[in-house]
Amino acid sequence: MDQWERKSSSGRQKIPIEKIPKKRHLQVTFSKRHSGLFKKASELCTLCGVEIAIIVFSPADKAFFGHPEVESIVDRCISPNPTSESGPHPLVEARRNANVRELNMQLTQLLGQLEMERKRGEELDQVRKARQRQFWWENPIQELGFNESPF
Repeated sequence: MDQWERKSSSGRQKIPIEKIPKKRHLQVTFSKRHSGLFKKASELCTLCGVEIAIIVFSPADKAFFGHPEVESIVDRCISPNPTSESGPHPLVEARRNANVRELNMQLTQLLGQLEMERKRGEELDQVRKARQRQFWWENPIQELGFNESPF
């Protein structure tokens, strides 16, 4: 087979968007794709700062909720007089607090790692200085005395 000659393959083809007739195939497709839907919704929330509520029922009539604050978002849509002045819903506030706690834990962990690396750097400096005292010829030439200078 010539290096420029390629095998022809069907590759990734576009399928028509229509309901899948076989119930088993329908369930398999749902189980593979519903997590992608929730991931995209989460990205939209993060990128745009919006709140999204997704409720999906599987072919087996099992409910999947796509956002931790689905109840607060639905309540806001259903209530006749949405009051934005009253502040965020308690569930939204709890989720934000949980995120802040998680970020604070990560910050504390990173600061601990930074301090360990600083101490390690100081120890390496001490070892380097002790070694330079032991082997004077490893010192920079500007630090050598008259008797030690090679010139």
